[in-house]
Amino acid sequence: MAAAGEVLRQNLPEKLEESPSGAANELHVLAVDDSLVDRKVIERLLKISSCKVTVVESGTRALQYLGLDGDKKTSIGFDSEKVNLIMTDYSMPGMTGYDLLKKIKESSVFREIPVVIMSSENILTRIDRCLEEGAEDFLLKPVKLSDVRRLKDFIMKGEVKEGEKRCCKRSRSEDWSPSSTTHPCDTSPLSSSSLLSQLSTSTLSSKKSRL
Repeated sequence: MAAAGEVLRQNLPEKLEESPSGAANELHVLAVDDSLVDRKVIERLLKISSCKVTVVESGTRALQYLGLDGDKKTSIGFDSEKVNLIMTDYSMPGMTGYDLLKKIKESSVFREIPVVIMSSENILTRIDRCLEEGAEDFLLKPVKLSDVRRLKDFIMKGEVKEGEKRCCKRSRSEDWSPSSTTHPCDTSPLSSSSLLSQLSTSTLSSKKSRL
């Protein structure tokens, strides 16, 4: 463990300051790993990338945080802390990262949250199984700062696109609704009496000109 910890620490960037919390574009990431060293590493990388981080040591604790364990008393209160991304280790005692992924994707509330699996073992069948189950990505450890920033950019672009879709829907509904008295294509709506009046005036003028 000491040797592994030293290798992981060497991958941490030096002379980089953590961005202050509370930024407008801050993402909330739930990181799950049974290794204390790995939890510290991923937490550090995420904070350097201006992300809010919640770390837990097992898949069971992650489910408790999200309120998916079936016991409301153990929930840490997901309603007040929106999670934008879940990063979980694959090999954990008890509930594996794959098991956690399946639980999340089975939930109607949380299935849309991107889940990234991390592992120190490059096993193709394991990678394929996770991706087929709905994992957003599969990262090999040690996780690098470039991996975290790439994931953040991807999530941010997704959030912006969803926001744009909602804005477009609102603007279209505000422009015209079935209860409106005029159609959006009518640039100068006229009442029926006004229209008849104009037609009568036009007809009289035409007759006078012929006379």
